[in-house]
Amino acid sequence: MDKNLYHVLGVSKDATEAEIKSAYRKLARKYHPDVNKDNKEAADKFKEVSCAYDILGNKEKRQKYDNNEIDAEGKPTGFGAGGFHGGAYGGNPFGAGGNPFGAEGFQGGGANFDFSSIFGEDIFSQFGGGARGFGASSRRPRKGDDLAYTMRLDFLSAALGTEKTVMIQGKSINVKIPAGTTDGQTLRLKGLGNPGPNNGPNGDVLITVNVDKHPYFSADGLDIHLELPISIKEAVLGGKVTVPTISGKVMVTVPPYSSSGEKLRLKGKGIKNTKGQGDEIVTLKIVTPTTANPDLEKALSAIKDEPIRNF
Repeated sequence: MDKNLYHVLGVSKDATEAEIKSAYRKLARKYHPDVNKDNKEAADKFKEVSCAYDILGNKEKRQKYDNNEIDAEGKPTGFGAGGFHGGAYGGNPFGAGGNPFGAEGFQGGGANFDFSSIFGEDIFSQFGGGARGFGASSRRPRKGDDLAYTMRLDFLSAALGTEKTVMIQGKSINVKIPAGTTDGQTLRLKGLGNPGPNNGPNGDVLITVNVDKHPYFSADGLDIHLELPISIKEAVLGGKVTVPTISGKVMVTVPPYSSSGEKLRLKGKGIKNTKGQGDEIVTLKIVTPTTANPDLEKALSAIKDEPIRNF
């Protein structure tokens, strides 16, 4: 039993010309030989949908197919077959050999379909082909495949920048990690991927960086953020406090009568790279004692209450 060309394109028998063309565009894009390298199943499917469109995309052929005057291959049936001998169909809509794919490859698709309408005007330049067909595309230089690699870094290495040596397909590659590299960022090493076919350029190596979280630092752009615990005494009386930064410890002054949530800015203590120099933002957090302190309780009890809420 002959295949149903409408089923091949996934449309109903009463589909409009526009619907048939749209269905073919989608299928041709999906099964195009240059999109499915060395995939015989996709190539066969592409031929099948192209042959279906050659008939259904042509108003006269479609009418004869609907009238059962030609079959799914475009060959005349027993109904009015004499009208085709030696004519436009000649028992074969594709000429000698019954193949829409000529000696140099596909010659334009069913019913001379314009493939630039599927992939854009630069389809043949993208795939290395030309108006002569897809056979030429396999002989043109093409960029090699990219290689993907995942790297894990600690927070400080990503913030300050570092160098790592990785092994990719048996090759030792030195990777420079820029200061300020963020979690999920992809680094591209040009020309270190697979060789390009037909003397084409090499592909690239794409390294996705996963950055571990730090116990107390976090980054926001070039700025580093830190939450600094201080005692009640330090909050009220102020004082010198040692604070860590990504480049080492520094001394900062906590102003007297500081409150939780107040911020101190340490200029130039953030991330430094080609984009600039960040700061470290220190957010104060008052921490009360975890054990009973009679002296503190007595001192606080002697303090006169003062209004601190306005609600």
